Amino acid sequence: MARIVQCVPNFSEGRDLNKVEDIVSVFKNKEGFKMVSYEPDGDYNRTVVTLLGDPRYIVDALVELTGKVLENIDMNFQTGEHARMGAVDVIPFIPIEEVTMDECVKYANEVAKKINDKYEIPIFMYAEASNFKGRVKLPNIRKGEFEGMKEKIKLENWMPDYGKPEIHPTFGVIGIGARIPLIAYNIDLDTIDIKVANNIAKAIRFSSGGFRFVQAGPVYLDSRGHCQVTMNILDYKKNPIYRIFETVKMEAARYQVSVTNSELVGLIPKDTLIRSIRYYFKCEGLPFDKTMSLEDTTKYAIKYLAFRDFDKLKIIESNI
Repeated sequence: MARIVQCVPNFSEGRDLNKVEDIVSVFKNKEGFKMVSYEPDGDYNRTVVTLLGDPRYIVDALVELTGKVLENIDMNFQTGEHARMGAVDVIPFIPIEEVTMDECVKYANEVAKKINDKYEIPIFMYAEASNFKGRVKLPNIRKGEFEGMKEKIKLENWMPDYGKPEIHPTFGVIGIGARIPLIAYNIDLDTIDIKVANNIAKAIRFSSGGFRFVQAGPVYLDSRGHCQVTMNILDYKKNPIYRIFETVKMEAARYQVSVTNSELVGLIPKDTLIRSIRYYFKCEGLPFDKTMSLEDTTKYAIKYLAFRDFDKLKIIESNI
């Protein structure tokens, strides 16, 4: 059976589509893996790329990606709604088939060393690849962002895992890690009041008393003219999407704000959707079949979770 990882490099450009195309060109028509999707976002000024395939081939392509991003992005002039610390901000490896988490940690360290050796860009290892307790969670590393990292990296307890304690002057630093599938999930609110979005985000994120394994914050989307609660669900088995979605609707109601849609960034395991669809079927007293087709899974996910810009190709199993 094929060895498959999912790798989701994020780079800090989502507005200049010519640059985006030039950057992602390094992943096209390559042996051993495929680029399943790339999703530029102008408000976040960020592009999320999803790769699936043999990690040995992906490692070399990520080194090539770093060089191409170095040519195209100067972080001294980059702004956007998404927190970021580097031109390539993060590179996570996720085991899918016939690859263990320990092996993903090995591949994460391999690509980190190759990038640092070639470009002298400092690397922080995070999640399962972290070497320090305080660096397991990505927001801890990213705190201060590109601008604050210039001084932060000089502190004794923030020496990078690879490289010298000084940022690359135009690129910044990269976080490279290994983790279980993370759900990058956003919920659209029918309001322009960022305070309302912030209050709702506080209600669901773990750090302010909400759900464990949920990181969340408020964002105003200038291109769409409304606010969003943007989040990462770090463990969908412990806190499924439906629980977050229904809680946000409940919290929004106190402000007379409606939830209009939700969206996924990147791919999602079928099991994530099945766990939420099962909840709604039980609410309606319907018989449930967890082996339902990808087409039915897609249909019910859109119906119950109000996904926009969603089709079955967003489900990992459609691409294997």
